[in-house]
Amino acid sequence: MRTYAKPAAAGEYRQFGVLQEIESASPHRLIQLLMEGALTRIARARGHMERGQIAEKGQLISAAIEIIAGLKTSLNHEANAKLSSNFDALYDYMTRRLLESNLRNDPDGLDEVSGLMREIKSAWDAIGDQLD
Repeated sequence: MRTYAKPAAAGEYRQFGVLQEIESASPHRLIQLLMEGALTRIARARGHMERGQIAEKGQLISAAIEIIAGLKTSLNHEANAKLSSNFDALYDYMTRRLLESNLRNDPDGLDEVSGLMREIKSAWDAIGDQLD
């Protein structure tokens, strides 16, 4: 007989691990974590969309939009104004596509934003290799 709820305990452990990683992460790693979080939420939202779970889908898309807003506010416009302006516009586009996808139950929009985020993350990951 179980004396604890395994899923709850696993969730708490996972959450603790994430918090611990955030506290010790470099600024570069924090951006990676945000991107990973957005990708995870979009993927989960797609699953809820496929199952017709509207509320859950909406919550996850909203969470992904919040993460993208965080990425947008982290842009350093002083370091490279043109590049950061391009990312600013891309993040705006991604937000609009997520909103449209949510309203229209359009998985293609979720896939498009995931693809864009994976491309950005891939480039960001490569930059990390140069920093080490």
